[in-house]
Amino acid sequence: MAKYKIEHDRDGCIGCGACVSTCGKNWEMKDDGKSKPKKTSIDDKDFQCNMDAAKACPVNVIHIIDEKGKKMI
Repeated sequence: MAKYKIEHDRDGCIGCGACVSTCGKNWEMKDDGKSKPKKTSIDDKDFQCNMDAAKACPVNVIHIIDEKGKKMI
């Protein structure tokens, strides 16, 4: 069962690819040059990789929300 939700503001994405290089197992670049998560509901095993991707984002458009609705980043 997913414990976290990824929110990604694609409009604000600059397409730098930091998330893909940090967490390629869940992030990919799309044809429009912007990134997109492969899944937006994650559990503990995928948490750290996606947290690292969110921290690497230079424009802060990746947010991780816990099951209680608290924004982790």
